[in-house]
Order: sequence, then C-alpha cells, then structure tokens
Amino acid sequence: MTTKRTPAENIEIVWQNVEAAFLADARARLQKMYLPWICQSLEMLSEEDIWWRPNPHSNSAGNLVLHLCGNIRQWVITGLTGADDQRQRDAEFAPGQHPSRAELIELLQQTLQEVDQVLEHLSPDKLLKYHTIQGFRETGLTAIFHAVEHFSYHTGQIAYIAKLRGGKPTHFYDDNQLNTPKS
Repeated sequence: MTTKRTPAENIEIVWQNVEAAFLADARARLQKMYLPWICQSLEMLSEEDIWWRPNPHSNSAGNLVLHLCGNIRQWVITGLTGADDQRQRDAEFAPGQHPSRAELIELLQQTLQEVDQVLEHLSPDKLLKYHTIQGFRETGLTAIFHAVEHFSYHTGQIAYIAKLRGGKPTHFYDDNQLNTPKS
C-alpha cells in the first residue's frame, strides 16, 4: 500500500525544488555569466581606462568592481551568515585607489567563490528568515535576489564602459543564436 502525500507535504517538495532552482540559477548567473563578462570587459580596457570616469559624478569600471565585491559580500556573505561586516562602502567609490586589472579580477573571483560557498551550503530556513542588511529587513531570498540583480546592473555598466573606451563589441551573446527561431 502506498502512502499519499498531504497537500502540505506536496508544497514542501515543490518548495525544495524551487529553492534549489533559485540557488542554482543565482550561482550560475554570478559565476558563469557576470564574472566572465566583467573579466572580459576589464581585458578590453587599458589599466588607465579601468579607472576612467566620464565625470566626477560617475564611477569607473574599477570602482564598480570594488563596489560589487563590497555589496555582494555585505548582502550575501555577511548578511546571510552573520559574519562580521567590515564593509567600507565610501572607499569603494574613492577616486584615488587603483588596484591593477589582475588584482581586481582576483578580488572579484575570490569574492564570488566565497559567495558560491555560502549559496551552496545555505539551508532552506535561511531563505525565509529575515536579516537586517544595510538597514533593510530582507528575507534570505530577497537578499540574494537583490544581490544578483545589482550585480547584473553594474556588469552592464562595466561592459558599456569597455565598449565606450575600447570601441569594440563584447560578443557576450555570439554563441547563443539569438535570432534563430526555435523549431
């Protein structure tokens, strides 16, 4: 005799699948899309152009990388694990610092590796638990959602700077056959 699941048990199974899918997608976007796109964009820029600002009110690609590392560390690594938050947000935008391209890429890779470890080992209860991050009351789910969309936003800005300064396309989607209809 087979035992039927209750509606509550069915919801739990669906939720576990949604949770796994959400976390897998967040990890893939950060590691397999945004990281390579930012690295490729930085490679298109000279060391000088990495720190170029169109005006005093705008950020350089280098500052945006520092900002992304600080933001995702605060929202995911410290925000969801309770680790001590050492972020100095204003320093991410300071015009005087100029780590090299290699240093920026290494920092970005290390930060995203730490984020990936947090997301890989995140328990389901952490997604629904409330956390206070930057003064905002967020669930783990909304914190991750914010961090990934924030990463996407600034990845686009970095790519735009690379195209603007380098005068060449990024070719991010060349392998995707975007204009080919599905059969």
